[in-house]
Amino acid sequence: MKFLDQAKIYVKSGDGGAGCVSFRREKYIEFGGPNGGDGGKGGSVYFEAVENLNTLIDFRYNQHFKAPRGQHGMGADKTGAKGDDIIIKVPVGTEIVADDGETVIVDMVKPGQLYMIAKGGDGGRGNAQFKTAVNQAPRYAEPGWPGEERWVWLRLKVIADVGLIGMPNAGKSTFLSVVTKARPKIADYPFTTLHPNLGVAWVNNYEMVLADIPGLIEGAHEGVGLGDRFLRHVERCAAFLHLVDATEEDVVKTYKAIRRELELYKKDLSKKPEVVVLNKIDALDEKEVREKVKALEKAGGKKVFPISAIAKQGLFDCLNEVSGYITRERRAKAEDDEKVKVVEEVKKAWSPLD
Repeated sequence: MKFLDQAKIYVKSGDGGAGCVSFRREKYIEFGGPNGGDGGKGGSVYFEAVENLNTLIDFRYNQHFKAPRGQHGMGADKTGAKGDDIIIKVPVGTEIVADDGETVIVDMVKPGQLYMIAKGGDGGRGNAQFKTAVNQAPRYAEPGWPGEERWVWLRLKVIADVGLIGMPNAGKSTFLSVVTKARPKIADYPFTTLHPNLGVAWVNNYEMVLADIPGLIEGAHEGVGLGDRFLRHVERCAAFLHLVDATEEDVVKTYKAIRRELELYKKDLSKKPEVVVLNKIDALDEKEVREKVKALEKAGGKKVFPISAIAKQGLFDCLNEVSGYITRERRAKAEDDEKVKVVEEVKKAWSPLD
């Protein structure tokens, strides 16, 4: 299935049905009068976040979603049927953005989350609703209210625990293929990865989702290379695995270039926990590896893990290190959820004094 992380669609809720102008005329019934029913409400349009989707490819071929209108009212005080609602299923992690491309309407981050993007129009009142003491036979009914319509952007941000970042050809795809069952395309030229790949690694019986995004280069925050289109996919990650190619002439310059792009794109990204990995050490002798590790540790102020993804050397240590951040993140989130749950239960049980 082709990966698509952005789409623009048109949604329109159903118009309300018109009210009916009708009068009761039955044989042997002494008193007649208006009996026009109300129109039915138009169908609404909802978004629902579902777990079994991981791309927006369905919206490439279907961009228009229109809910049916409500039926018109009928005589004998019969209300028209309501139009059916439309539920648009999107992957978990999808942002619904307004037509201006900037205003975030809702962030669909929880499985089963439901959001009404367009409310159905109300049905018009039939003439029976307008009967008064001075107007016993009204010949007027309301038309149905129009539904809402709008264009919206769908932007998918993959939900992963760890984001693999680094320059093109740093070995991110190879690393992902070795530590997970993912099978990304691997080749010896830059920008082999053209869209994010996800894989699941197990560390100490603990599940960890890794996201490999296309390589970054200097100026990525301004759209250079594959640009900031894919940087948003690491915004939700709890930590980064920063892979640096050991065969680079100046590994410190390479490391700092990526850190600069993260900070320029969004300052919060540069504050996320990071584990630095020097990859492809199998291509160097031990002395060169020690020198480059020492230089990176001095530049970044944190421990550097020398590894070789293709030779499967040193992988567990760096995975074990990054899993510590993930464990703390999940534990903190669970504690916050528990606090919110307790507060809601207290509010529900508490009743004000008369």
